[in-house]
Amino acid sequence: MAVPSVFNSSMRRGCAAAVLCLIAAPQLSRADDQSAQTSTPQRPAIMFNRWQEDWSVLADPRVPRQPFDEFKYIPLSGVDPYTYLSFGADTRERFESNDAANFGTGPNRSQNYVLSRNEFHADLRIANQVQAFVQFQADYAPWKTMLTPVDRDRLDLEQGFVVLTEPVGGGTLKLRAGRQQFAFDLQRFVSVRDGPNVRQSYDAGWADYENGPWRFITFYSLPVQVRDNTIFDDYSSVTKQTFGMARAEYKFSEPLFVAGYYANFTQANVQFPNASGDERRDIFDVHLNGNAHHFDFDFEVMNQTGRIGIEPIEAWAVGSLAGYTFADLNWSPRVGIQFDAASGDGNTKRTFSTFNPLFPNGYYFALAGYTGYANIIHVKPSLTLSPTSSLKITLAAAAQWRQNTADAVYTQPDVPVSNTAGRPGAYTGSYGQLRLDWTIDRATSFAVEAVHFAIGDALRNAGAHDSNYLGVEIKRGW
Repeated sequence: MAVPSVFNSSMRRGCAAAVLCLIAAPQLSRADDQSAQTSTPQRPAIMFNRWQEDWSVLADPRVPRQPFDEFKYIPLSGVDPYTYLSFGADTRERFESNDAANFGTGPNRSQNYVLSRNEFHADLRIANQVQAFVQFQADYAPWKTMLTPVDRDRLDLEQGFVVLTEPVGGGTLKLRAGRQQFAFDLQRFVSVRDGPNVRQSYDAGWADYENGPWRFITFYSLPVQVRDNTIFDDYSSVTKQTFGMARAEYKFSEPLFVAGYYANFTQANVQFPNASGDERRDIFDVHLNGNAHHFDFDFEVMNQTGRIGIEPIEAWAVGSLAGYTFADLNWSPRVGIQFDAASGDGNTKRTFSTFNPLFPNGYYFALAGYTGYANIIHVKPSLTLSPTSSLKITLAAAAQWRQNTADAVYTQPDVPVSNTAGRPGAYTGSYGQLRLDWTIDRATSFAVEAVHFAIGDALRNAGAHDSNYLGVEIKRGW
């Protein structure tokens, strides 16, 4: 699986998308103080979640200055360096060429276009106890003729929340309220939707308590719906969608992490090929992630129950990947294997079994997003090479099948391909993937990805054809 360069190790554990890391003022011994005087603090990295960055290091005059640092750190207290205001921005430009969107089953099959995402934020910190963060987005899709809600949002509030951090019972309690983004684990099912142009936000109340190796999270949210009829018109509605969770995490050691959660998801007026109506899902998820001796692995399993209309739901999914890195060889090759499966519906009228991938990221299988995490069996070996510390090359080949031929083939996130449900042929197809990730500097990254998808009979009988995708992307953060 190709992972963007900004996707750091804490994000893989779900911590970087779900935790606000406010760093307490250090209490230095005399020896520590002397050591600190001889070392120069480092500028913070540009992070996947900009609200995690701590720019108070610029209070130290020894830190090398860059242009516009006067806007990165505006002190608001002559005594406390952790009380300040900071501004920042991000831009992502991606050219995409897709000769068969939805496998060529709809109009305007071939498209060449640009996805342009622009974000601007302000971050207020008060004494490492209070944070107020606001971020605006302006997303455009020049030359794209088949627009979806995740392609364009001309100007809107992406995030706007307040955080209170307090020590409680030997641990740290964090309360967050407002429009925000969060993700868990590898973002298979709960993500910030970074692959498409418009990221996923939630109007939510969040509580997070961390004590030693334990962490507990609970939240209730209304997922934000992108409207884009005019500016500042995105909305959330309890009658449209709701999503809540109670989650526990335990860190056995630095390389070994386990988490489990219960979640509840509701959605109004849903249309699947074999069922329709108001949807309510009760969700149980377990995730395990670790690495040791050059071996890494990630395993997640989810069960879904509930109802859609009058039909009971019984659905499941499994996601896993593992790899071994030959660190002593040139280019540190990593050999990986990925296996994923999600249930489809057998159209028996006893239960409805199509898995709902909830809020998946857009690039878990491939940036092309040809298939979604529903009614699928997916096997993908891969090879990743690192010619330099800043350059990674990934080559992969995958095969896919329908878990149940009575159900459809689904594209991202869970859109059925017309005339595939109930048709013969379990084999969906196979694809080859080539991806290059280059970290140019601490604030800039570049990526190229090419995918060729050769379809199977299930899609060919529905009038689909082979598909080709090319994406060229550059990101810059300030």
